[in-house]
Amino acid sequence: MSISKDSAVPNEQGAALDLEARAAERSETPAWLRIIRLFWPYAQVLLPIVLIISFVLTLVAVDGTSMMPTLRTGERVVLLKYEAWLHRWGVGQFKRGDILVFDPPEGASGQVRILGLWNATPSLIKRLIGLPGDRVRIQKGVVYLNNQALEQDFTVDFWKKQGCWQTTARPLERDVANNADPNYTDGRERTVPPGEYFLMGDNRSPGGSLDSRSFGTVSQNKILGRAAGVLWPFVRQVQATDTCRGNDKTSVKLSGAVQGNWRVLSRPQAFKNLESLR
Repeated sequence: MSISKDSAVPNEQGAALDLEARAAERSETPAWLRIIRLFWPYAQVLLPIVLIISFVLTLVAVDGTSMMPTLRTGERVVLLKYEAWLHRWGVGQFKRGDILVFDPPEGASGQVRILGLWNATPSLIKRLIGLPGDRVRIQKGVVYLNNQALEQDFTVDFWKKQGCWQTTARPLERDVANNADPNYTDGRERTVPPGEYFLMGDNRSPGGSLDSRSFGTVSQNKILGRAAGVLWPFVRQVQATDTCRGNDKTSVKLSGAVQGNWRVLSRPQAFKNLESLR
């Protein structure tokens, strides 16, 4: 079927009028609204992801040996962020023995240089030892909660085997094995203030963990979430040894058979036993 030149003219005129109408519409539409319309299809996909990462859960990487033998450097853990939000609103609370990720208090050491431009203090991952109102004391490496000794086989056995365990200070080192107070008052018992937590790393060797023994208790508002499980890597070597160089990830040597690494980070039985005595 052929179309004459005359019949095509109205179509060309209609197209021109349509273009003029669109141009007029664009001129009347604010620039910010045009930008929203342009990016809205992408926002529909990205917004739920951002909300989930910000308020529900995310993955965080472990860097360093402060939580060995429980966690190794390079592992990715699932962080449940919604729990922190609920607890801030008065719904439930964390339990002793939970592994928490948090922003350290102002003035805490351990800053890193970002792109060579500015300093930043990275988030830390430690184990919750004392809840608000708990009395915490450390003597000869033993942690006492409300005058009850906490069984520490879940961490101390490993460090004793490495030869890193100590109960007295070495020259020029702070005596972390006998102190729960950042003011260096040996043997002092400290009470965890309301809305605060006392946290410690599982690495109890000298220089092994920057925690509440050094910078004091941590506000509940600085808690980012609870580490609930290890997701990456999928497998790991069974044996890990440490050469006692503090929180130095290069001091760890891995060996032995390979096993699956997906696991839930449950509270050690020692914390449950402590609660059953009360």
